Amino acid sequence: MAPLGNLRHRPVRRLTQLYAGLVLYGLSMALMIRSGLGLDPWDVFHQGLARQTGLSFGTVTIAVGAVVLLLWIPLRQRPGLGTVSNVVVIGLVVDGVLAVLPPGEGLPVRVTLLVVGIVANGAATGLYLGAGLGPGPRDGLMTGFTARHPRWSLRLVRTVIEVTVLALGWMLGGTVGLGTVAYALAIGPLAQLFIPIFALPPRPANAYAA
Repeated sequence: MAPLGNLRHRPVRRLTQLYAGLVLYGLSMALMIRSGLGLDPWDVFHQGLARQTGLSFGTVTIAVGAVVLLLWIPLRQRPGLGTVSNVVVIGLVVDGVLAVLPPGEGLPVRVTLLVVGIVANGAATGLYLGAGLGPGPRDGLMTGFTARHPRWSLRLVRTVIEVTVLALGWMLGGTVGLGTVAYALAIGPLAQLFIPIFALPPRPANAYAA
């Protein structure tokens, strides 16, 4: 099997898909923020930190991603190009979109922003994971921990981490609401729908032959 992030197989398709997914992911986060109806657990945490520190949402997202990536070291996880790009690109995009997108006014507009944001987030997840260039730092933390501690299921580890960051984010002033519940219910089925759609075709058996 090729090393994670190896670009010898369909590099143009994979890079295009990776960065399209990361840009769409940042856009989806901005849409949910502007809905004002609640965020996913990690973004509740990011927003809470941003409000307490005065830093931009994107800057906090990048900083937290970098710290989480450092936690990969004791787990012996190897980041790919997609992992490092995830840390930087999403934060830059979300700040850029927030700079031009005003908050939604009126409940119908806010609900529309939320729904479009959640669906776009699911599609973005399928795009960047399907590129096969490495998971995001937060997803890698979960999979790395379960690989090192097989008695813990991925579902349990994800639940513990996300409940923890959600609680911390709420205490710091992050927005918890209808959107938080809607995201939790919808993101699993959406990811299950989009990941196969954007998954790359299997590599040829001799693609990496010497």
